[in-house]
Amino acid sequence: MGMLRTSVVLLLHLAASQAAPVPCEEKVVRLEAEIQGLKNVIDSQHRYIRELQNFQSQQLERLPNAHLGLENIYKDCSEVFADGNVASGLYVVRPNGAPTALSVYCDMNNGGGWTVFQRRRDGKESFDRSWVEYKHGFGDLHSPDGEFWLGNEPLHLITSQGNYDLRVDLEDFEGNQRYAEYNNFKVDDEKDDFQLNLGQYNGNAGDALSDAPSSAGQQWINPGVGSNRVKFSTFDHPDDDTKCIRHSNSGWWFSRCDAGNLNGHYYKGPYQAMTDDGVVWYTWHGWWYSIKSVVMMVRAADLEQPPPVMAPLQAQSDINLTPGIPDHPNGH
Repeated sequence: MGMLRTSVVLLLHLAASQAAPVPCEEKVVRLEAEIQGLKNVIDSQHRYIRELQNFQSQQLERLPNAHLGLENIYKDCSEVFADGNVASGLYVVRPNGAPTALSVYCDMNNGGGWTVFQRRRDGKESFDRSWVEYKHGFGDLHSPDGEFWLGNEPLHLITSQGNYDLRVDLEDFEGNQRYAEYNNFKVDDEKDDFQLNLGQYNGNAGDALSDAPSSAGQQWINPGVGSNRVKFSTFDHPDDDTKCIRHSNSGWWFSRCDAGNLNGHYYKGPYQAMTDDGVVWYTWHGWWYSIKSVVMMVRAADLEQPPPVMAPLQAQSDINLTPGIPDHPNGH
């Protein structure tokens, strides 16, 4: 009997030892692997959604204009606005010479008619891209706060249609906002490396594109004057006339090095940049401050304002007659 009891105790001890809890380190490793697996699934779903959005956009762009009900399709957001469309959002345009139509975001603020070609908000989209990606464009054009680059080829086609203005809206991490505008803005074609042409500056952010001082205290030469125009550069297609691409993996007109590189690396705060490779606008915050948000857009210089929207005579009874509270033009 005693031997049986001893055998039972021994068996119970062995069973307990076999069922011993897994060490914490192993549990942590297993949980981290599971979390990483879930992150991979989420990333895969995001990519799939974005591919669907891009596919829908491409299908829309390939539709014949007659099917879109747009026999005279707009050439840019300036024409969209001049035709009476005053709501910011996505529109379909087809610049002169474009093989297909394309979706663009039209900003109807600040006078309206702006075609947005760059937007940065939170760093979700990497702007460390190759030459071909900058040529055709990348990013999330469809989300209200999505980050994107419309593409150098569309930008060339749009700005080659006439005289265009450039506007740059900037915001820092303290909520301060500044802007810069340039007239006579144009981007040449690919055989000229999407060369930048600029005119006169106006605004309160400073002229970082054509008037930023060099480290030696000398004045930069305006890229729109004479033969000193600025070519676009990427890590796989550097401009032989500048060595500034070494500071950044992004694509930009690097004649000023990073004095005005708005495609630089996105930092989650203003002072995290270890080098001057951030989202930089030198004439506002210097080389070492990385800007929080940026929007770059173009508009035809001869934009005509749309006619005012008049209320129908039979609807006059619906007009707000409360003294001192005018009706909102959009009816809100």
